[in-house]
Amino acid sequence: MKYDLLELQDAMRKVLKPNRYVHSLGVQYTCASLAMCHGYDVVKAQVAGILHDAAKGYSDDELLRRCKKHEISISNVEREQPYLLHGKLGAYYAKSKYGVEDEEILQAIIFHTTGKPEMTELEKILFLSDYMEPSRKMIPGLEEIRKLAFTNLDLAIYTTLHNTLNYLKSKAQTIDNTTSEAYEYYKGVINNKR
Repeated sequence: MKYDLLELQDAMRKVLKPNRYVHSLGVQYTCASLAMCHGYDVVKAQVAGILHDAAKGYSDDELLRRCKKHEISISNVEREQPYLLHGKLGAYYAKSKYGVEDEEILQAIIFHTTGKPEMTELEKILFLSDYMEPSRKMIPGLEEIRKLAFTNLDLAIYTTLHNTLNYLKSKAQTIDNTTSEAYEYYKGVINNKR
């Protein structure tokens, strides 16, 4: 399928707040960079990048309401922290509003916040791009992750998940099971490579 990236950018400009739109452009750019570096389809990576936050502009109540309306499953953790639903709802909109049929793109959008075990190349690229795109404020470990992402996707994923879990624990936030499972999986991948 052919994608019109300018059309998708224009669509996101209309539905996202300006700072979220700038973030989405940064994710699109970073996805393209990582795709070129790792030999992945640059256009598919950009489509995932520009659309990944298509449902980010909604309040928690609205995310819950829209997911119920479209019969999108809601876990207990997502009920507690509805912002996690923007990935699932965003994938739904990518398909229903923006014509994305490619299942790999849709899955990457679903898991771009939580990660998951055994991520595809595109899921890794989008997950990391969302975390490290140029407009992200500098946090501890970000510089290292930005370097790792261009040399070793799995180690960059592991390091990102490690940092994310430490941050969530320090804030006493509920941790999505998928993120914990992803961390354990990539910890095993990295330990097996050593």
